[in-house]
Amino acid sequence: MMDYLRDPSAIYKKSFAIIRGETDFSGLPVSAEAIAIRMIHACGMTDIVGDLRISEDFVAVATKALAKPILTDAEMLRHGIIDKSLQVICTLNDPRAREIGISKQTTRSAASVELWAAHLEGALVVIGNAPTALFALLEMIDSGGPRPAAIAAFPVGFVGAAESKDELVKNPHGIPYATILGRRGGTAMAAACVNGLSKGLT
Repeated sequence: MMDYLRDPSAIYKKSFAIIRGETDFSGLPVSAEAIAIRMIHACGMTDIVGDLRISEDFVAVATKALAKPILTDAEMLRHGIIDKSLQVICTLNDPRAREIGISKQTTRSAASVELWAAHLEGALVVIGNAPTALFALLEMIDSGGPRPAAIAAFPVGFVGAAESKDELVKNPHGIPYATILGRRGGTAMAAACVNGLSKGLT
C-alpha cells in the first residue's frame, strides 16, 4: 500500500498548520484568520492572502446573520457548505429568473437577485460565481432596495469579476464584506468562507 495520510482530521490539522506556516495574515483582521485559512485550503494558493479584502466587522456581523437564510447565486455553493443546518436560498433555477433575464436582457444570475428581495434585509449574501449577480446586488442597494447584513463576494472569471469586486470595495455602502481582488474566486472559495464562519477550523 502507498504511504500517505488517511485520517481526515489529521489531514485538516496538518493542512491548516502548513497554511499558517507559509502565510502572513497581518494585513487582515485577526477575526478573519479562520475564513482566510479555509479559503486558502479550498484553492491551494497561499498567495491569495495579499488580494483578500475583509472588513473589520465582517466576521462578527456575518456570523450573526447565519441565523437567517443565506442568499447565493450558485447551487454548487450549497453543496460546499459543511453545516447542513444552515438555510441556503438560491433562486437561479426559479423559472421567474429566466423570464426576468429575457425581459431585461440580462443574465439569469443577475435576474435571480431580484427574487431575493423578501429575504435580503439583514441576510448574508454569498456570491461565488457570477459577476453580474454582484453588479445586480449593488445596483439594487444603490436604488434603495433591502440591505444585506454582509456580503461575501467571490465571483470568478475574465469578464466583470475583477470589476464587480472593485465596485464593492470602492463603495460597500457601509455593509461589511469579504472579497478577493482580481479574477480569482469561485464557489469553493465562497463556501469555504461560510465554513470558516460557521465551523471555524474544527
